Amino acid sequence: MTILRGWFAITLWKRVVAGLVLGALLGMFWPDAAPAVKIVGDLFVRLIKMLVVPVVLITIAAGIAGLGDPRRLGPIGGRTIGLFALTTLIAVSLGMAVGLLVQPGEGIALAGVAPHVLGAAVSPSDQLLSIVPANIIEALARGDMLAIIFTAILLGIGSVLAGEAGKPVVALLQGLAAVLMHIVRIVMEVTPFGVFALIANAVAANGAAVFVNVGWLALCVIFASLAQMLVVHAGLIALVARLPVVRFFRGIVDALAIAFSTASSSATLPVALRVAHDNLGVARPVASTVLPLGAAIGKDGTAMYVGLLGQFALQALGIIPDAQMLVVMLATGALAAFGTAPVPSASLFMLAAMLSAVGVSPEQTALVVGLVLPFDRLLDMTRTVPSASANLTVATLVAKAEGALDEARFRGRVVE
Repeated sequence: MTILRGWFAITLWKRVVAGLVLGALLGMFWPDAAPAVKIVGDLFVRLIKMLVVPVVLITIAAGIAGLGDPRRLGPIGGRTIGLFALTTLIAVSLGMAVGLLVQPGEGIALAGVAPHVLGAAVSPSDQLLSIVPANIIEALARGDMLAIIFTAILLGIGSVLAGEAGKPVVALLQGLAAVLMHIVRIVMEVTPFGVFALIANAVAANGAAVFVNVGWLALCVIFASLAQMLVVHAGLIALVARLPVVRFFRGIVDALAIAFSTASSSATLPVALRVAHDNLGVARPVASTVLPLGAAIGKDGTAMYVGLLGQFALQALGIIPDAQMLVVMLATGALAAFGTAPVPSASLFMLAAMLSAVGVSPEQTALVVGLVLPFDRLLDMTRTVPSASANLTVATLVAKAEGALDEARFRGRVVE
């Protein structure tokens, strides 16, 4: 029991890194032993495969149901949701573009996996029709992600529109989402062992050069995060709100620092509320409406990362995406980002949803997850920063549109 208590007292990411190091050492110095631990990696793959469908279905439905009726929020709610949808879509596009340009996954051979051969191409009309499932049970069994996401959205909206009659369903969805998050946390405890086995086999098959591509992926995350903030968010502040960009970023630096150190939009919320009012001049009623909503659905960093990691995975698996695949990945990534659960590395489950929508198997997705997961804590910290920036950008834009922005305070002309 003492050993177990000591094990769980160590932060999960440290245990994952330990699994990575030990797996790499086993793969380099005793490659013949790597197949003996393969069953542990297979177990990890099956656990991820087991969770993908329920996580996507329940968290997206619960997230939408938890927003309440946007009409009750009035124009503030409508503008907020519309702006977050816009920045999320741009973020996915940016992540995909950086991935296609830099190609960080080029040259990886994940544990000797052969290039993936997709099935026959599906016409755009058939792809569109497949979004609406003829049989939702069959779609769930097949893991048809577009149909599952569509169903989750309808379930969430329907639960809200039902009013009093729908409240038990909303409560059930939120309860199931909470239960699922605890199951995810349990599965994440297996991660150090799964990473150990997957990395041992990857290094035994390909050598330590497999880690070079993760370095390129990290650089892409940093570049795309900066681009989302300095081009997209700064552009909205300068061109739409017509406010000085330097003053904006100077005013939110405290919130960005907390976002990086905690890797949590929820943990950043108290500081974001303070800087929104004190530094940016956003009226408290607007800030207290927009920022909590943003903590739930303002996931620019996650959306960017899922788009980038999707291209990384395709390149590692030897898949060259066509235009239709890219459109499907863009739509799936944007929708999935809205439902990303507030737990560490939850975006990797949304990656599985995106890749499943274009025909990549959960087993192959899990190989990518096994390679990236040991480094995900640092990447998670990095991509939380543009999410926090997006939340404060949207709060500023909504306040400006509502006439609830103290521009003198924003420009630093108010002395307390």
